[in-house]
Amino acid sequence: MARIVMKFGGTSVADLDRIRNVARHVEREIKAGNEVAVVVSAMAGETNRLVALCRDASPLHDAREYDAIVSSGENVTSGLLAIVLQSMGIDARSWQGWQIKTRTDDAHGAARVNSIDADVLRERLAQGQVAVIAGFQGISSMNRITTLGRGGSDTTAVAMAAALKADRCDIYTDVDGVYTTDPRIVKSARRLPRVSHEEMLEMASLGAKVLHVRSVELAMVHEVPVLVCSSFADPALPPEGTLITAEMDDMEQETVTSIAYAKDEAQVTLRDVPDSPGVAYKVFGPLAEAGINVDMIVQNISDDGSTTDITFTIPEADYERALATLEAQRDKLGFGKIIGDRDVVKVSVIGIGMRSHAGVAATAFRALAERSINIRAITTSEIKISVLIDSAYTELAVRTLHSVYGLDKAAA
Repeated sequence: MARIVMKFGGTSVADLDRIRNVARHVEREIKAGNEVAVVVSAMAGETNRLVALCRDASPLHDAREYDAIVSSGENVTSGLLAIVLQSMGIDARSWQGWQIKTRTDDAHGAARVNSIDADVLRERLAQGQVAVIAGFQGISSMNRITTLGRGGSDTTAVAMAAALKADRCDIYTDVDGVYTTDPRIVKSARRLPRVSHEEMLEMASLGAKVLHVRSVELAMVHEVPVLVCSSFADPALPPEGTLITAEMDDMEQETVTSIAYAKDEAQVTLRDVPDSPGVAYKVFGPLAEAGINVDMIVQNISDDGSTTDITFTIPEADYERALATLEAQRDKLGFGKIIGDRDVVKVSVIGIGMRSHAGVAATAFRALAERSINIRAITTSEIKISVLIDSAYTELAVRTLHSVYGLDKAAA
């Protein structure tokens, strides 16, 4: 017997027919003798509808009331699933964040989970009851409802699995696992049977939309195995998908696991900045204070060493705010001009096997050069290489890198 947390996203619970399909997945695990907790999102489109209502009511709405409103979609779904399970003869009860005491910080709209009191849930699971939990929500230090930000139901599920000491957290979605790259771009992309937490964290942060970054962070910290699988597969059969787990032995690792890309990037360049000690802080300090994350950074010093050009990337959503922040610092920074470009994309090569293999970066750079794809910026870590290129070359770059590292089905 295992203890399993099952999570179903908005498309999986979009209507009553799909909720009944979810119930059959739960029934399968119950019949297998497992203890089951289920975390659900709001029905597809419901959160967007509730957010729009808040904005229509007042553009400057109270964040506490916003959370009270937008969290209600999950309450509806959890109640409906509990009713459907009960109609099938399965003992089930719905639970909201405040009932479980999912304690978060006070950052309404983007709260982080601090602790979960899972004692009562463990007792109910041991008695054979299915706990149907509203995802995305918690309770602040002031006993107000909080929400965890978009993708927060994934975070709820993994946090719940950690609190319950579950054997596995199954994330059911509209895809059947994690692929070597986007199958819409590369038809030969293949589903990965296993990836490490560390690889999945890089993939999630670099453009893969399968899992929310914070949920992967939690899974890695608490060593929670996560299975990504499809809710549209036959509910009578055991789930198949991609298991995300602790780092595997080197002999199990391919050099490169996947190719990811992110289109929501923008590039900013400051020209002719007077070069002196602390110049980087003068540029990036105000951006940090404005809550703008900087990723790739390239600095070029002039021949005489008097000035420098600084190029960096930021999320596209922060582009205008970043330009305004830097313009406000023009007199202090003394730069000649500021240049921006939104027509860029970040393409990344990811794999734990890169730690023990030389020449991985050179292979990527040579392959892109042979396709006449210019690299604007580069950033690396132990297990990833990211390059910034013109967005027009996105699909060509992804296909090229997927092939050169042998990730096509034919090369598997």
